[in-house]
Amino acid sequence: MSDQTTIKSGEVLPTSLKDAISERYLAYAMSTIMSRSLPDVRDGLKPVHRRLLYAMRLLKLDPASGYKKCARVVGDVIGKYHPHGDQSVYDALVRLAQEFAQRYTLVDGQGNFGNIDGDNAAAMRYTEARLTVFAELLLRDLDQDTVNFRPTYDGEDKEPVVLPSAFPNLLANGSNGIAVGMATSIPPHNATELCNALIHLNKHPNATIDKLLEFVPGPDFPTGGELVEKPENIREAYITGRGGFRVRARWEVEQGARGTYQIVVTEIPYQVQKGKLIERIAELIQTKKLPLLADVRDESAEDIRLVLEPRSKNVDPEILMQGLFRLSDLESRFSLNMNVLDASQTPRVMSLADVLLSFLEHRQEVLQRRSRYRLSKIENRLEVLDGYLIVFLNLDEVIRIIREEDHPKQELIKTFKLTEVQAEAILNMRLRSLRKLEEMELRTEHDKLSAEKAELEALLASEDLQKGALGNELKDLKKLLKEHSDVSNRRTVIGEAQETPDIPLEAMIEKEPITVICSEKGWIRALKGHVAQTGEEKYKDGDKERFWIQAETTDKLVLFGTNGRFYTIGCDKLPRGRGQGEPVRLMVDLGNDQDIVSLFVHKPDRKLLIASTDGRGFIVDENGVIAQTRNGKQTLNVSGDVEAAFCIEAQGDSIAVVGENRKLNCFALEEVSEMTRGRGVTLQRYKDGGLSDITTFVKEEGLSWKSGERTRTETDLTGWYTRRGNAGRLAPRGFSRNNKFS
Repeated sequence: MSDQTTIKSGEVLPTSLKDAISERYLAYAMSTIMSRSLPDVRDGLKPVHRRLLYAMRLLKLDPASGYKKCARVVGDVIGKYHPHGDQSVYDALVRLAQEFAQRYTLVDGQGNFGNIDGDNAAAMRYTEARLTVFAELLLRDLDQDTVNFRPTYDGEDKEPVVLPSAFPNLLANGSNGIAVGMATSIPPHNATELCNALIHLNKHPNATIDKLLEFVPGPDFPTGGELVEKPENIREAYITGRGGFRVRARWEVEQGARGTYQIVVTEIPYQVQKGKLIERIAELIQTKKLPLLADVRDESAEDIRLVLEPRSKNVDPEILMQGLFRLSDLESRFSLNMNVLDASQTPRVMSLADVLLSFLEHRQEVLQRRSRYRLSKIENRLEVLDGYLIVFLNLDEVIRIIREEDHPKQELIKTFKLTEVQAEAILNMRLRSLRKLEEMELRTEHDKLSAEKAELEALLASEDLQKGALGNELKDLKKLLKEHSDVSNRRTVIGEAQETPDIPLEAMIEKEPITVICSEKGWIRALKGHVAQTGEEKYKDGDKERFWIQAETTDKLVLFGTNGRFYTIGCDKLPRGRGQGEPVRLMVDLGNDQDIVSLFVHKPDRKLLIASTDGRGFIVDENGVIAQTRNGKQTLNVSGDVEAAFCIEAQGDSIAVVGENRKLNCFALEEVSEMTRGRGVTLQRYKDGGLSDITTFVKEEGLSWKSGERTRTETDLTGWYTRRGNAGRLAPRGFSRNNKFS
């Protein structure tokens, strides 16, 4: 253990490195949590934002005044209140002015403050700013002893610990921050809905979450979009203070000529940069991960307008958008973590009700402090007015004392039983105030202030009156929001909860006919349309035609190799053109020492009969052989010199096998087991050689084979139709010389 020395009270004390680091890291963590990253539940601001607004207030940058350079504001903030980098402070100021970042902007910016594409704001020497009406609400009554002040970092000035906040800023504008060991993420909400919830909660403090959700159904993002989260998830998130919300872009279909159409995206999810979103969609088009989409264009001006062109007018727009939602940020998830500093500056995760109640408690405290401040001012003024009225009742005596006495102040206090304040005020009176009209005005003011004093005393003594005053404040806020309908109306639509479905491959691919050509050496390509064989196709030297398959781009090709594995290839991924194509081994992991046994178009629910060179085989369900990876799916187990040799459709009621020894054996199809993997059962026994060919047929129709240009059929299979596993007998006279059925 290494030691570190610490100087304390003039002594050098040994301290373990572990304790020293723990102590200093804890101090750093607390500083980050309380002075940088987490917002206060009362005004919803972090220190840098609070200091920005306070500095702008001192610069008299109210909404009715002119703008001042942002560099002036930033200079005051870092010089007086926030000793950090000027760029970080300016970035915080810029964010408060961005309409796409703040639901209710607190700074009215003039100049280039960035855009939703992700472009940065101009330098602070070029931009100007002033406060908005919402920032004015946060700062209202700040000079009426409504909140505590603390010394600034250098002790030369004071700054507010929290703002009076007549606006529910925390939920209205949301907040994001990462501290040490904790973070916060709060989405913006609609202020009018918050006012309705606060009015109800002010009357019914024990309101249920279900009742609050009637007023606040979910977040309201500045960029709009559609909320598609399940109601039960929203409810759980607001109860626990943790969760998330799925938001989708809003879009519409614009019809074109001759049945064509285009999709226009008018709103994108919150905090998604439009520039990066377009780059991502363009990448999907280029890499063919979204083959239904042909092009994307940005036609945005002040409003967002992203134009998506489908590859064909036959593409379903719903399916196209579902693919985009799954692969791009046209659908995003905004997390909820209401981790904030409460009134005692303790970080904790709050529920929706906790946050709203904390705001009401803060506003009630502001109301009480403002009322006490006003009451003290009234009492001071009434004290002075009482002194003035004594002057008018004893005007001649007062004048005499002032003219003749050496110490008029003490004499006035002694003669009329005045206070120090009253005597000082009388001595400072102007002669013009001694007219009769002034006396009447003083009595009117005295009566008015006395009545206001009685009201304030009653207010401070009654909880119900305080709640009534808070309710009136919230109603006034609703009226103000109504006057600013351009920002107060809900922007994010509450849509139906829906999961992004797993879209089948066929739906994501434009369907068109193709002809698949695979050579004997495994070179594969696809021609457009269903092309008939002409015999004039060209192949590489020493290669020749083997498979000629007519398919659709939405089909899957199934390849069965001599290693007993099934491989799957999407027809849309085949190389196009009239060249030689590409080796199929580049698409699947088929070894160079392995060959293709069979290649065919996948048909669901079909049964396949597979067999190896040693005469063993079984039936397999075609649905079970579809492979999801390049490695394929091992189905027929082979080893040594034995290879997989045949894969045919299992149809009819009988099987015929012929060995290299020209012995034929026929038996019922039902004698062969259906398996998912294995060596299979014995179809025919051999002393020498192995299996030459296999086919299926209908017993009543007889067994057919091709002999030269003719097709022969044998209906009398007596002696050949036995049981599975027999050696069989020599094939009938006239059987194909190559020992094949076709």
